Amino acid sequence: MIDSLLMAFRSIRERKARSILTILGIAVGIAAIVSLLSVGYGMQEAIMGELTEFTDMISVLPGELREHGYVEKGSFTDRDVKDLRRIGGIKDISAIVWDHAEVEYRTEKVPLYIMAGDTKDLGNIYVESVGLKEGRWLRENDYTGCVIGHSVANDFFDEVIQVNDKVEINEDKFIVLGIFEKGTMMTSSDVDPTVFLTLRASKEVLKTDDFNYIMVRVYDVEEAEEIAERIEETINDNHGLDDFTTAMTMGSIIEQMGYVFNIIQGFLVGIAAIALIVASIGIMNTMLMSVMERTHEIGVMKAIGAKSRDVLSLFLLESSLVSLVGGVCGCVLGWVVAEVMSHVAGNVFGIEILIIPKPALFLGGIAVAMTVGVLSGFYPARKASRMSPVEAVRYG
Repeated sequence: MIDSLLMAFRSIRERKARSILTILGIAVGIAAIVSLLSVGYGMQEAIMGELTEFTDMISVLPGELREHGYVEKGSFTDRDVKDLRRIGGIKDISAIVWDHAEVEYRTEKVPLYIMAGDTKDLGNIYVESVGLKEGRWLRENDYTGCVIGHSVANDFFDEVIQVNDKVEINEDKFIVLGIFEKGTMMTSSDVDPTVFLTLRASKEVLKTDDFNYIMVRVYDVEEAEEIAERIEETINDNHGLDDFTTAMTMGSIIEQMGYVFNIIQGFLVGIAAIALIVASIGIMNTMLMSVMERTHEIGVMKAIGAKSRDVLSLFLLESSLVSLVGGVCGCVLGWVVAEVMSHVAGNVFGIEILIIPKPALFLGGIAVAMTVGVLSGFYPARKASRMSPVEAVRYG
């Protein structure tokens, strides 16, 4: 075994350029898998970590979730909210208005999201999870005040909006009382592009008394699924439809998110596998060239007593060594690439992605590299082991 290792190592060393290129091909494929999955795991952990903080929450939507998307069927009324308050096990109910409106700042007009509801409830949901960068949160009597998201303040208008600046929403004037910090991965889409108003102010601006989203918190998480079913029954009865509303517990959302992440990660691995296929072709080509160059050497080995299995194991060992080095280099390279991707996402796109080192991922990467190496090197090794000693020596 030691002699075989020394001979394999000598063969790799004598063909440095070819071996380095083969190792690089394997390293790129493994690096692609390791980096993409590391980022995927990081995103999954970040999102799941934030979602688990809201396991007592039920999201109620006036529509139906179908295979190809969400179909809105109307809006909620005060009667719906009052009937939900009679359901046992519910701790808080937040009825929310969410719609578009034209926001004007210093003659520049931009269509933005408007969100309104009970100021205490909204504060518990968003101020606690995101935080205010400056200013203060809304009070119930702030009929002409608003709080804006980070993107509204900094990105949508040519000039930055500050606290105490004035904006117009559908031609009604409001004073900016506070500005949110930049939202996290889970809250950025809700908070960053949104203007928050009191419920009374939103009714004047949006000209509606209805709600298009209800957030429910329960006392006991174990009862969430049962309460969600009762919520759907109650609101469906009010509107005379069997599928008017959808009540989603955070547990079901987490389960769906996990399924989606599995699909995404499978797709990413599929893309990275293309690089591994190319690398396997490179290994096979390298080993075939090695067999042709060492035909005379193979003949001499078999002439002095080496068996076919000895020759087979020698060439498989050589391809395995190349793959092992490529796998280790690929894991290191993949980790570096993942850290760079995380850094770029944070600085350029403002998305914080935590890279999670999973030993199983690195071990899996090395195992995949070794498997690719052995499978790709088997045909050349088998070809070498079946050579006739007489013909091989004559070839030299």
